[in-house]
Amino acid sequence: MSEPRDELARAGAHLAALGLSPGSSGNLSVRDGDTVLITPTGADLAAVDEASLSVIGLDGSHRAGPRPSKEFPLHLAFYRRDPDTAAVVHLHSRHATAVSCLPPWSEHSAVPPLTPYFVTRVGTTPLIPYADPGDPAQADAVARLSYPFRAALLENHGPITVGRSMSAAVAAAIELEEVSALLLLLGDRTPRLLPPDVVRSLARRYGSPWSG
Repeated sequence: MSEPRDELARAGAHLAALGLSPGSSGNLSVRDGDTVLITPTGADLAAVDEASLSVIGLDGSHRAGPRPSKEFPLHLAFYRRDPDTAAVVHLHSRHATAVSCLPPWSEHSAVPPLTPYFVTRVGTTPLIPYADPGDPAQADAVARLSYPFRAALLENHGPITVGRSMSAAVAAAIELEEVSALLLLLGDRTPRLLPPDVVRSLARRYGSPWSG
């Protein structure tokens, strides 16, 4: 089994190679027992130094390493929501960020059920109201939502996904970017969405959250 530090570094390199992490944008974290390993502030995901990650407690205390990404309160909000969450991926990928600048599809999900892969790999994706990057108010907004979800769009900012493994969080981030690109390609045309009964069936079969 890979060490958490190695998993995080490989995930960063993979997402950067796909063009989903321009410049020094984005941040990743992985849970390691009662602590969280998170990329430092200003880190380039293409060249994450696994030996120089920031270590923080679930209470937000800085345990070791360089100063953590300013988005650490948002990461911790997801770990606190669900003890099974093992990794968090926050990107500024182009298409998902563009969709974060649009009105949400529904009260619970910014993105509609366009494809089965979106439903099974991502699921309900709420639009979290705008707050400046690093503002704890955004973490508070995540904590207040009562329905389950493992992905969100931060208004006018970008996507964030979580998973029970780093690979699951990365897969969700990639799928969210893909469905966002499809949504933008459709423009002002009315898309044919998956029927509600199909969406519910897929969500049940794959254990993905769907509140529509």
